[in-house]
Amino acid sequence: MKPLFLLPLCALFLIFPACDKQNTPDPDPVGGAVLILLDEDAIDNGNPPNNFSETDVNDQLAGVGQRQPLKFFEQRIGEIIDLHSGEVGDEGFFAPSNIPDTWKNAGPGTRGFANYLAAGPGLGSGDNPEILLDEIPGIMPLRARGLKMLIGTTVLAVVYDSDISVNYSPITGNLQGANLGLVAFDVVDVIQRTDGSTGSLPRVKVRIQSVTEVKNRQIYVFKNAPEPKSSSEPFDVSPSGIVPAPEFVLAN
Repeated sequence: MKPLFLLPLCALFLIFPACDKQNTPDPDPVGGAVLILLDEDAIDNGNPPNNFSETDVNDQLAGVGQRQPLKFFEQRIGEIIDLHSGEVGDEGFFAPSNIPDTWKNAGPGTRGFANYLAAGPGLGSGDNPEILLDEIPGIMPLRARGLKMLIGTTVLAVVYDSDISVNYSPITGNLQGANLGLVAFDVVDVIQRTDGSTGSLPRVKVRIQSVTEVKNRQIYVFKNAPEPKSSSEPFDVSPSGIVPAPEFVLAN
């Protein structure tokens, strides 16, 4: 069994089950969801392993603040597919480790993650729809270790139409640019790639979930997502071995 967020011991009531990261348990269907960001290295039209069409991934609808569910995913709830996760230094999965105060103050509500998901003022709408989306601290690019820590969790993800860029020491992310929309899935397994380059990050096996249903759950951030030292260190492409228990805290 996995620890309940920041608690040091496993509890009987769990939101994200499974301490043993060598297993790939089914996520708790009534638990919470972790906020993740995906870019074109995870989901894009024409890319392997799925070769999505443009309409599959809402490419024809792409724009700043686009938050509709991706068509392919909404039509295949319950199916298991693989997603690629990019290369070392050009990752496809990113984890916000906290929510900036500027998002909390942006509106239309008082919770920053909800304002971001709603594409509130400066977060996808208004006179300057991207003013609050640059130099965001704690946007962690996920390599093999971080991806493996997500096994057994449910993800709610905003999908970007192009690359999410980060700067290091300290980590900040640029979240400006067009979005394709939202997807939700359970992380079933993380598998080292043998069909890419030496820097290829793992395949992520996911079970597709309903965005509408997952959005109504409690949303968490990945507090202890591993922080890379640079675009090339660590050169973390293998999900073998034991990883720390993830710490998820309620998004505010």
